[in-house]
Amino acid sequence: MSLLQRTFGAVMGLLLSVSVMASPVLAADADPDTLRVALLPDENAATIIKQNQPLKDYLERTLNKRIELVVTTDYSSMIEAMRFGRLELAYFGPLSYTLAKSRSDIEPFAARVKKGSTTYKAVVIGNIAAGITSIGDLKGQQVAYGDQASTSSHLIPKSMLREAGLMEGEDYTENFAGAHDAVAVAVQNNNAQGGGLSKPIFERLVERDIISLEKVRVLAESKPFPQYPWAMRSDLNDALKEAIRQAFYTLDDEAVLGPFKSDGFAPISDSDYDVVRDLQSELGLS
Repeated sequence: MSLLQRTFGAVMGLLLSVSVMASPVLAADADPDTLRVALLPDENAATIIKQNQPLKDYLERTLNKRIELVVTTDYSSMIEAMRFGRLELAYFGPLSYTLAKSRSDIEPFAARVKKGSTTYKAVVIGNIAAGITSIGDLKGQQVAYGDQASTSSHLIPKSMLREAGLMEGEDYTENFAGAHDAVAVAVQNNNAQGGGLSKPIFERLVERDIISLEKVRVLAESKPFPQYPWAMRSDLNDALKEAIRQAFYTLDDEAVLGPFKSDGFAPISDSDYDVVRDLQSELGLS
């Protein structure tokens, strides 16, 4: 059994025991006055909330609803919050979306668009002072990943290391830092000699001078994968769901789009993430 499976088993077992002892859960409101909108815990929670205040303001103005931004402690908590009806909208990573979809009645409706594309890449990075110049140099080293349910900070980079002949637990030691920025900082400080994270997030960290290219180098880029999807509860009122879709499809406010490094959002479907499910199966992550 993988560490990811054990983690989900523990979380789900705890929640199940709580739900059994509690009174029956009422059906979720199909047209709530407040929409709870979850953002991925890829970076510091306070930073994410502050950066996305324009999103909150825009959705409140456009949907005539109160918006509560939510950043959970980790991906598993976000998946479970959606499963138990504690969120109306969530911005998932591709892998965390497929995991949530397998446990919840949700539907993806929009994905980030950048330069006309709804795909993105992950990168594997290395510490320059440690002499890491290629993925092969990570043999016998410490490699940092983000969250276990992260696509670009676990699923994709782990597959890249396997393609290079490096198996976790045998050829290198893996550690989970929890967030993309924590991975990059760990590599920069040589607490890990290599790491994997989203290319857009890595570039943003470099732009903000959090990461120095004099200390960290990109070892490899992945092939393109479908972008992070926005998903909503399928049992929401049809009129509300359509209003939410249009709010994202017509969004052109740079203040809102800036934190996503996005030119806009475009329609996306569940089948677009079959490639992620295939890779997830290959790596034995469920």
